[in-house]
Amino acid sequence: MDSAALAWLLAQLGPDTDQNDLQARYTRLGTARAVALEMLYERRAKLLAEPLQLTVNGVATLDQSNNLTGLERQIAFVQDATAPDDPTGGDTLVIAPLESVHRWRHHHLPGWR
Repeated sequence: MDSAALAWLLAQLGPDTDQNDLQARYTRLGTARAVALEMLYERRAKLLAEPLQLTVNGVATLDQSNNLTGLERQIAFVQDATAPDDPTGGDTLVIAPLESVHRWRHHHLPGWR
């Protein structure tokens, strides 16, 4: 993983994300996007494993729904964003038909000498 991919991952996941964990996942998964998505999916699963809202009558209310919404938005962003190690298209082979063009000299046209 190069420094651009690491910087992108830290921007998506937070600056306190364990860089050794990022490197191990990158080695296993192969792309920065896959690493970011795996970690975001894990964070979402952890949130969903617990109640999103907890109320202690007359004392406090804990509501994690906004955190879940934020994670889902971040997942959608990462899915659509351009990661630094995405293919740039330079390796893509494009085959297009060529049109044959015959240039006529003026003496081939009727009426020309």
